[in-house]
Amino acid sequence: MLGSLVRYARSHGLVAEPGFAPKVIRWGLVCDADGQFLQVLPLAEDPKSPGLTFRQCPELSQPEIKRGGPGCRHFLADSADVVTLLTDGEPNAKLLAKHAYFTGLLRQAAAALPVLAGIADALEDPDVLAEIRSQLQARKAKPTDKVTFSVLGASPPYLVDSELWHDWWRRFRRGLAPPRKAAAGPAAALARCLASGELVEPAPTHPKIAGLADVGGLAMGDVVAAFKQESFCSYGLTQAANAPVSEEIAAEYRAALNHLLREESRRLAGVKVVHWFKSRIPREDDPLAFLTDEATEEADAQQRAWELLRALQTGARPDLLDNRYFILALSGASGRVMIRDWIEGQFEELARNVDRWFSDLAIVRRDGNGRARPPKLLAVLGALVRDLDELPPALQAALWHAAVRQRRLPRQAMARALARFKVDAVTGQSLNHARVGLLKAFLIREGDLAMQPNLNEGHPDPAYHCGRLLAMLAALQYRALGDVGAGVVQRYYAAASATPALVLGRLVRTAQFHLDKLDRGLARWHEGRIADTFGRIEQAIPATLSLERQTVFALGYYQQIAADRASTKTAAAGASETPDADSQETDHV
Repeated sequence: MLGSLVRYARSHGLVAEPGFAPKVIRWGLVCDADGQFLQVLPLAEDPKSPGLTFRQCPELSQPEIKRGGPGCRHFLADSADVVTLLTDGEPNAKLLAKHAYFTGLLRQAAAALPVLAGIADALEDPDVLAEIRSQLQARKAKPTDKVTFSVLGASPPYLVDSELWHDWWRRFRRGLAPPRKAAAGPAAALARCLASGELVEPAPTHPKIAGLADVGGLAMGDVVAAFKQESFCSYGLTQAANAPVSEEIAAEYRAALNHLLREESRRLAGVKVVHWFKSRIPREDDPLAFLTDEATEEADAQQRAWELLRALQTGARPDLLDNRYFILALSGASGRVMIRDWIEGQFEELARNVDRWFSDLAIVRRDGNGRARPPKLLAVLGALVRDLDELPPALQAALWHAAVRQRRLPRQAMARALARFKVDAVTGQSLNHARVGLLKAFLIREGDLAMQPNLNEGHPDPAYHCGRLLAMLAALQYRALGDVGAGVVQRYYAAASATPALVLGRLVRTAQFHLDKLDRGLARWHEGRIADTFGRIEQAIPATLSLERQTVFALGYYQQIAADRASTKTAAAGASETPDADSQETDHV
């Protein structure tokens, strides 16, 4: 995994040298060639944008900041409160120390970039600082917004883009390194790098990964590997020497993860998922975008997946044949990055599996009018729980594997979907397409190849026809009595799906009273299709049904209602009339 991330950083030209990192900066302080302040410049046209990304900004790790002493701060780009003392009240002694350290760094670097001396003078002038704060406040800047400097007429205009300060910065960082004698012992020995396989001097700590604060991580970032307690250390090694990578490799994998989390991440329930390819591909050819990207129309997702697979199989897209995909699911916990899942494989396999996923989920609309739109993966996850935060990470990972690697659907997913299906049926809620499609996909991947998107009157399982029978009896009751509130489905669905022999026999006997209330032709039509369905149950109605066969029952019930509603819209005679999709019949689908 680390090796793949390093190759991603290198192939995408990400800045990964230790001591440098991309930063998003919101405000620029424009100065003249002597460093005199001119104006505040917003670096984002959209007020909602966090700012402009600069690819190679100076950065210190947390251990380096600690070794830098009281008030130690980053150089050249920092928060508005540190740079300009922008606060809601009077700056405290701690903030004043940080401001003094920041201006001190500017003076030290003036030997490499002379204009920094004039900028330091301006930042130490109370009147200039007051003017800067006034302009920032007028633009509603926040103390935490990042600030940097621009010199009018200079090339490049922003000092963070200049390379003149780089050598000075590298020397400054070396001065913050721990003394050699402190690194003596096993931790100072060369070790085999986990990513490159080369013998390296391990970085003492791993850098922090940003972007996981909304999935359990810390705002200041989280580390992939940390060893604070002795119980997690081995062979006398200390800190990150227990997971050895060079400082350069650590910076590269960190740059890759930060870039992926910032540019290519999607939140699914309690995790963030990032993915990339060995060779870059256009967004419109990304099978995973069909699964997750909200910008992709659901109606087009399955068609695009099928077209891409056909292009690969016919040789129309040879550029994609040797490509590979990588998927990483992450969350945060107590300052550590939790690797929830890691998947990799061939691009063609991914396209085939995504196409199969949509095919297995395909289900008729509840009104019988064609097929429902292929659901995004987030909709499938949401169909299992009331709130996405309730979804266990292990179940999320299993569903990812089901979609991406064509694995069987976990039984837990089926059980959750079935339970919510029953609740919807009994309470009269609309039956969720993603939930019903998931039940169908579960059965197909368990070997039920007779399960189709639409009604299949030739399905071999009696449980399927028991579900159909309940839908027919509910329709008959509505036709005979109208809306009676708690009808057949509300009162008997749960029991009928678990013990059909006990319940359906009683309901069929009651149906005779309903038939007597209909005119002769309509009664014969209802009676005939109930008899036909009974005839498809080869032996006696099953006494009990397992959860798997209750799923078959649910599909039979759902597809029979959809078929009835479709026939209602095309019926030419009153004898073939059944309750329409907008009526308040007892199933309330």
